[in-house]
Amino acid sequence: MKFLAVGVLLCAACLGDAQAQNDVYVCTDENGAKEYKNTGTTKGCRKVELPGLPTAVSQPKRAMQGGATGAAATATFPKVDTNAQKSRDSDRKLLLQDELHAEEKKLTGLRADFNNGEPERRGDERNYAKYQERVAGMKDDIARSERNIAALKRELANVR
Repeated sequence: MKFLAVGVLLCAACLGDAQAQNDVYVCTDENGAKEYKNTGTTKGCRKVELPGLPTAVSQPKRAMQGGATGAAATATFPKVDTNAQKSRDSDRKLLLQDELHAEEKKLTGLRADFNNGEPERRGDERNYAKYQERVAGMKDDIARSERNIAALKRELANVR
């Protein structure tokens, strides 16, 4: 019975208009059980304010009819000053370069510790399986660091 009510509620929410989907009501019945609905038509319902949730914005009919949306959209789209954009791009490039240098330094350290697949055994690794587990973890760390470097280089290539 409860699943049926939830199903009906979901169908009603899907079929309702955009504004009705944004309204949420909490309804309390005679037994004190709370139920959340998208309409407040029954007794004991009150609207719940949900801060921070986006609301649906209906599109103007001209844009929906396929009018001059290209020119109108670019005219109302906020523009960034060319100098401000160049400054942002240079800041982004500097950040990416710093991350790349840090990641390359990390990779150099990992490779030195790895010692061509034969890192030194530690005192707490009396069991050879623990040593192999640590070596496998080192391989994973090196591979992850190499992937990070490749991704950072791709990002740097895309910066203007």
